Amino acid sequence: MNQAALHQLLMSRKQVTEITTEDPYYEQRLATNLSLISSLFFSLYPESNNAFKKLVSKLDELFKERPKVLKNLDLERLNAGNWYQSEQLVGMQLYVDRFAKDIPDLETKIPYFEKLGVNYLHLMPITTRPKGENDGGYAVNSYHEIDPKYGTKKDFERFTKKARSKNMLLMLDFVVNHTSDEFVWAKEAAAGNKEYQEYYYTFPNRAIPDQYEQTMPEIFPESAPGNFTYNEAMGSWVMTCFNKYQWDLNYKNPLVFIAMLDNLLKLANMGVDVVRFDALAFLWKKLGTQSQNLPEAHQLISLFRMCLQVIAPGVILLAEAIVAPKNILKYFGEDGLEGNECEVAYNASLMALLWNSVATTKTSLLHKSLMEIPSKPKNATWINYIRCHDDIGLGYDDEFIWAMDWDPYNHRKFLLEYYTSNLAWTPARGMMFMYNPKNGDGRITGSTASLLGLEKGIYENNHTIIKTAVSKILMLHGIILSYGGIPLIYAGDEIGTLNDYSFKDNDDYKDDSRWVNRPIQDWGVVKQLTKRDTYNSQIFNGLQKMIKLRKALPLLADTNNLFIHPSANPHIFVFERKGLKNSVWVFSNFDKNLQAISIAWLQSVGFNLENNKDLISDLMILPDAYNNMQIAPYQHLWIVTE
Repeated sequence: MNQAALHQLLMSRKQVTEITTEDPYYEQRLATNLSLISSLFFSLYPESNNAFKKLVSKLDELFKERPKVLKNLDLERLNAGNWYQSEQLVGMQLYVDRFAKDIPDLETKIPYFEKLGVNYLHLMPITTRPKGENDGGYAVNSYHEIDPKYGTKKDFERFTKKARSKNMLLMLDFVVNHTSDEFVWAKEAAAGNKEYQEYYYTFPNRAIPDQYEQTMPEIFPESAPGNFTYNEAMGSWVMTCFNKYQWDLNYKNPLVFIAMLDNLLKLANMGVDVVRFDALAFLWKKLGTQSQNLPEAHQLISLFRMCLQVIAPGVILLAEAIVAPKNILKYFGEDGLEGNECEVAYNASLMALLWNSVATTKTSLLHKSLMEIPSKPKNATWINYIRCHDDIGLGYDDEFIWAMDWDPYNHRKFLLEYYTSNLAWTPARGMMFMYNPKNGDGRITGSTASLLGLEKGIYENNHTIIKTAVSKILMLHGIILSYGGIPLIYAGDEIGTLNDYSFKDNDDYKDDSRWVNRPIQDWGVVKQLTKRDTYNSQIFNGLQKMIKLRKALPLLADTNNLFIHPSANPHIFVFERKGLKNSVWVFSNFDKNLQAISIAWLQSVGFNLENNKDLISDLMILPDAYNNMQIAPYQHLWIVTE
């Protein structure tokens, strides 16, 4: 049994719904988790008795700091169980200063979220960061001080209070792997403070860094080659896996863990419901390895989770680990840690496979790859998404690509050319990100609308291409809204926002093509959504309807009731959300031509085509003269069967 389930069981013996002074279950949670906390801590830090005593004292201190209103919320969520698996949750990711002016202005946009049906917001980094290059805020100067351009800490706490009153969840990033070179610890280290130099990986010469470089891959080979940067003030080399201004934290030092736990809880105490652990696959470094996805990193994440569960059990963790499909499951916890790492993880595999199916019009790799991934723990869930602020990686399993009779190298080359407009016939208008000429690897960036052809259709004034693009946009969103997990819409996609090429004129952004998909929200377009004949309103209204349908279908709660049915037609993606008495069936045609599935095949997988209506179009689905079910180009169906 995972630790959260244990706390729920113990709470059920004596219901307490409001805290008068202190949470009566704090000592109970501490006692329940302490043996696992101790085991994890000493497996990482064998000779650190004094540090462990400091950690236990820190737990008491941090719990006392947690506001009473949030302690009450913790109890409500413990009573509710796995509240984060609900079909009621629909998310949106956004940059505060690009979606609104600042945090107070964002508060005025809450009615917009409510109109669409969004009740889970991922706000991109809003804490202080260096001026100029700062990796979109992921180079942090503080973990809980708000950058003045967004407002004040009071503004944010007022916003979180308003969001809670609307039953709206907030997710913020916790950049757990590194700080900026302007962070107080980094400044102390650069000034010669030996204590804080041990908070990072610092070396007086290249001997050890060169050993690390033999096995560590480059994250940004174009803009930030290598994994170390020389700091003149300190006269040492510093590990900087991402960018030269982002210093990797040395978690081999137990004081770093304790200090970061303090930062984590201060962030949670501001009213954050979900904490996105950024770059958590990189947390532990070891010579002779890639220093990614190491067992010690998993132990460290679980240690964070067990401590957080004691202090703030209503707050959950999201794993930002864009790794191979089989590796991502490890971030939910496995073996002795099963269910005791992160509650949520990005379903990057689904995202990348959907883009593959769009380009190839085939669903075979999608079906095969998803069916090969083992089931996640029953207490975990996915974030399902199409686009985000980041790039699209092509991390497909070579073995599965060969099984499609495709050559992996040539297939990835085709996808890069398809999405970066290097093929004359492609409708996509994307850009390359971090192409590595050494091995031909590259990634893709661009907005959903531009990648799916809307930009080309508008530029050429081709209404057929525009109509097709709108259908693709709604189909992909329909899949993430009905697949098991929390759907996350990227801000601007709900109105068909195109690529923003203005980043090329900004010295801070021009070398990072990901900024093409970080546009400013067009509120002029939003005001015109009442005009139903525009592509913007068609997308918004289509999403709004599907979100409303999702919330009315309890079967779409993530209870591991997802069943994928490899279709006899290679262009059609089919999955079922199965219940005891009925099921929700989802069909998607990835081809530009009308496609059909035989009734015989449908019956063989348990689908009965009688008196069935597509909930999205409100039309009855009837067999054709050849006893097939027909699906129009890029059509997306939700059908409830008994």
